[in-house]
Amino acid sequence: MAVLPLAQAGLDVIGLEAGTWLTRRDFAPDEIRNNVRNWPMAVQKANGEVPTFRATRSAPTSRAASHPMMNAVGGTALHYWAQSWRLNPWDFKVASETKRRYGASRIPKGSTVEDWPFGYEELEPYYDKIEYEMGVSGQAGNVNGKIDPRGNPFEGPRKRPYPMPPLRGTDFLEKMAVSARSLGWHAFPGPASINSRSYQNRSACMYHGFCNKGGCHVDAKNSPHVTTIPRAQATGRLTVVTRAHVTQIEVDGEGRATGVSYVTDGVEYFQPAKVVLVASHTYENIRLLLLSKSKVYPNGLSNNHGQVGRHYFSHHQGAPVSALFPFNLNSWYGTPAQGIAVDDWADDNFDHTGLDFIGGGNLWVYSDRRPVAAASGSTWGRAPAWGSAWKAFIKANADRSNTAYLQKTTLPYEDNYVDLDPVVKDPLGLPVCRITAEFKENERAIAALIQDKMEQWYRAAGAVDVARGPLGGAMGPSTHAYGGTRMGDNADTNVVNRWGFSHEAPNLGVLGGSVMGTSGARNPTLTAQALAWRTAEHLAKNFNAIAPKRA
Repeated sequence: MAVLPLAQAGLDVIGLEAGTWLTRRDFAPDEIRNNVRNWPMAVQKANGEVPTFRATRSAPTSRAASHPMMNAVGGTALHYWAQSWRLNPWDFKVASETKRRYGASRIPKGSTVEDWPFGYEELEPYYDKIEYEMGVSGQAGNVNGKIDPRGNPFEGPRKRPYPMPPLRGTDFLEKMAVSARSLGWHAFPGPASINSRSYQNRSACMYHGFCNKGGCHVDAKNSPHVTTIPRAQATGRLTVVTRAHVTQIEVDGEGRATGVSYVTDGVEYFQPAKVVLVASHTYENIRLLLLSKSKVYPNGLSNNHGQVGRHYFSHHQGAPVSALFPFNLNSWYGTPAQGIAVDDWADDNFDHTGLDFIGGGNLWVYSDRRPVAAASGSTWGRAPAWGSAWKAFIKANADRSNTAYLQKTTLPYEDNYVDLDPVVKDPLGLPVCRITAEFKENERAIAALIQDKMEQWYRAAGAVDVARGPLGGAMGPSTHAYGGTRMGDNADTNVVNRWGFSHEAPNLGVLGGSVMGTSGARNPTLTAQALAWRTAEHLAKNFNAIAPKRA
């Protein structure tokens, strides 16, 4: 995201990418290829460096079969769901607002949460910028303080509506919306970085059903590889180098970044730079800084305060809720970003006075079903898992269930962190990340409440059976990973300052969810993109002050 404002400002940018270019010809609508064999994630650098994880220091370590992230120009935004949420104003002031409304004792024990160094109002112009530069479909609920009941009444005020109307609904989604309103809740279509109509000379969504672990073969999903990156290249200021596996950020004797070393086909290269921006998602941001040891930074780059890898948290293991209905839902295909949300129980949108937790969750039901997944689903204890009775059940019920997507507030804690694994290495012999993190009582209490609300919603819509998943345990690797290079004014508790630049190495910037101090009940993508644009704009305006003066 940052390359466009930098290139437009006249700065020369070298983008180093471990993967390659992918185009619409690479994005087959094929469930076996995408969702079963995990293409394109299964044949890339990332799967050689999957993080290990454990719940606590004394717990055994596990490792997932594949990495949720991917390598390609444009990154994981090629195969993401494309939900494009803003954080709410409360998410920027969790510590102070909790103390103001409920008292300091309500901050969970062991949590290291602190307010962001700025509020929602400062990021709002960048949210707006990304929504129009990328293209986001949605229904605004609060334009300049005027509430529109068709949208989210709890959202922070926005300068203008979305550039496109929301993605189309379905009969089932409308039924869920009506049921929510019958409960007195506020249902609304969620925002999606997918074209609901032609935008920027690219197609509208075809609702073909492969956004979940698949790219878009009509370029309707608004990844940077079809939006900001080509426009930056058109300026003549951006050069993209693919198949470049960055191994270390180099520094001079004063601790300033001088460039990066990278490997291609076993050959090492050095790319000099006046400013280095790390933009490789939370895990690799942390790992690259920890691997970049030097005389000035013996414990890793920008880690003399011991904060790299601290304040980590994620939305992993979402305590799901599924429902079985006595009728077909007609949910075949579609996209996970095509759905209905309820925010009544998110953040601090409801009174927590009599509760034993802070924060909340977003309820999301969506239209996204493919044959293999449908045949692999639960039989709800009503049929065996194989044989003629199983076949009969699947034939009758393959389109009669729905699983909600529930995102909940997750806070950072002192004993949740990311470091380097002392044993497991990647193919180059470098340590992979090790995640030590588990969900605490505050997060489990949120999950229990949100599951209750989701079951209530499903029952109101006519569900005949409801099943709940576990409330959470160890935090394995997730696309929704936050912290580890947190942003804040205090160098003793944060890695980067309010503009995203290192407190210790002033010409080193960090982009992505790793700088975020809170998660809200939201996907991190739009916030990470808005922060990246803000950091890039700050760099462009202050380049001579940030870049070192060298002979």
